[in-house]
Amino acid sequence: MVRLLGPQDRLLTTIERQYPVVNVHVRGNEISLSGPADDVEAVRRLIEELQQMVRNGQNLSPVEVTTSARILDADASSSPSDLLGQAILQTRGRSIRPKTLGQKQYVDAIDENTIVFGIGPAGTGKTYLAMAKAVQALQRKEVNRIILTRPAVEAGERLGFLPGSLTDKIDPYLRPLYDALNEMMDPELVPKLLAAGTVEVAPLAYMRGRTLNDSFVILDEAQNTTPEQMKMFLTRLGFGSKMVVTGDITQVDLPAGSSGLRIVTRILDDIDEIHFARLTSDDVVRHTLVGRIVDAYSEFDEKKQAQRFEREQAAEFANRAERRGSAPRDHKPPRASR
Repeated sequence: MVRLLGPQDRLLTTIERQYPVVNVHVRGNEISLSGPADDVEAVRRLIEELQQMVRNGQNLSPVEVTTSARILDADASSSPSDLLGQAILQTRGRSIRPKTLGQKQYVDAIDENTIVFGIGPAGTGKTYLAMAKAVQALQRKEVNRIILTRPAVEAGERLGFLPGSLTDKIDPYLRPLYDALNEMMDPELVPKLLAAGTVEVAPLAYMRGRTLNDSFVILDEAQNTTPEQMKMFLTRLGFGSKMVVTGDITQVDLPAGSSGLRIVTRILDDIDEIHFARLTSDDVVRHTLVGRIVDAYSEFDEKKQAQRFEREQAAEFANRAERRGSAPRDHKPPRASR
């Protein structure tokens, strides 16, 4: 019951927030529900699914509660405990598994396709889940190595001259990938795999001229690639390999030009074995504020784009009116004959 309700009854509060017309009363090991019959039945199904997740060893959070409620609202016959219960990895006494329906579809797409693009805002697990699938593929001997890469682009800051060797200079850009590796694998094993080349972490520029066979390749922060870099990366694909490209097209740090991730969605959209998984704020698994921050910025950007469109339309209308109202300059009135 403690695991079902959460610390300080946090999960119970989430259930009540999802179904405000249902009164939920907890006494000892019993939960009683009262309210409209359809809503009570929905809450009963939700609690049963959460109970099954607890029995399966899952540590519940408000994300699992809200996601399970959405799944049951869409299809009452579905089972969130089955959909969200399959672990990708077991590491250090905990399981890495998709926590939202969008994440589950993303993970399934990686299994079913050769190249998958994971596009979505911060906190949706794009890179984390891709890393978990890469480690899983290596452990199952489906691939011989993991290659992790990202473009070395400054995020709106001028870092200036960085001391040290080339490796020292690019290491800060690749640090998030190292952190995820150490979280999913034995930290003592990671240096050995890196030294043997079984796991490679490198900037995108190092991919040029290579053919990557029997590899699980992840390109992170792909919104900061140019169209030319994106083409170069995708054409590195070799036999027996998978590629996952992750990025957030709302956070482009390129100084000028178009993002290769934006353009590739229009170029490769209809090709078999290439899948575009689009995650949203509903798939954010960080602090609940992150999802609301993402939505607020999206709304702000939409308003800004609408205002820009209106200004452009008004300017075009004014130009047309000015052209209609002015006489052509190269025509002069006829001279009177004498």
